[in-house]
Amino acid sequence: MYMENNITFTMIKPDAMENGHAGEILSIIIKSGFYISALKLVSLSKKQAKIFYNIHRTKPFFDELVEFMTRCPIIVAVLKKKNAVEDFRQLIGSTNPDEAKNGTIRKLFASSMGENSIHGSDSNENARVESSFFFAGSEIF
Repeated sequence: MYMENNITFTMIKPDAMENGHAGEILSIIIKSGFYISALKLVSLSKKQAKIFYNIHRTKPFFDELVEFMTRCPIIVAVLKKKNAVEDFRQLIGSTNPDEAKNGTIRKLFASSMGENSIHGSDSNENARVESSFFFAGSEIF
């Protein structure tokens, strides 16, 4: 489909959705040179959230994370750009918005480590896994 390092996955999280930042975030992503290959609005069920975040199931914040991610619809997207994962991680900034660089999405829109406005895949492998969780291959352009 694409070169290994040319796609990444993102979610605009409930806090950003509730605060009306989705449009601004998408605009920043596009202006930063990312092409939106797939996009949809979804409401995660608790079961889906538990499966998606299974890697965190033993951590103390797991139940809170599931509640957070299911409290309202979110936007999920597959993004395309050369070196997509690395470039997108730079664009979104540190998980802790207090440590994020100025101009990054989390510095601009996140309120805390738990409600940090956006998700970005942390590896090429996870980008493929996370993308396929939400999108069939025929939905990614």
